[in-house]
Amino acid sequence: MLWMQHHGIINTVANLMVTARNDGYTQGYVECSQHVTDALRVDWDTGRSATRVADTSAAHAATKAEYKNLSLPVMDLVTIALQSEDFVNQLKEIFPDEADTSDEEDLE
Repeated sequence: MLWMQHHGIINTVANLMVTARNDGYTQGYVECSQHVTDALRVDWDTGRSATRVADTSAAHAATKAEYKNLSLPVMDLVTIALQSEDFVNQLKEIFPDEADTSDEEDLE
């Protein structure tokens, strides 16, 4: 978890969730306003709505692009390791077991 936080992955995922929620709220408000206008045959005033001036679609699109372009170099190592016949040992080299490491240190 700390590694993900250090590499900005958690922030990117959290930003994606927030922008998706905000864009959903905005689109939902617009759709609801349209339903009210159609049902009551009145112009629903959205002038005081906080979503009126926000470009939530652009913010969400930019965050989605950032997420799609997120680079995880460790995944390249994992992909290469999985193509090997001895992939288990290669994966253990990439992700050493902390319990094994601490046992070896205790022996020294």
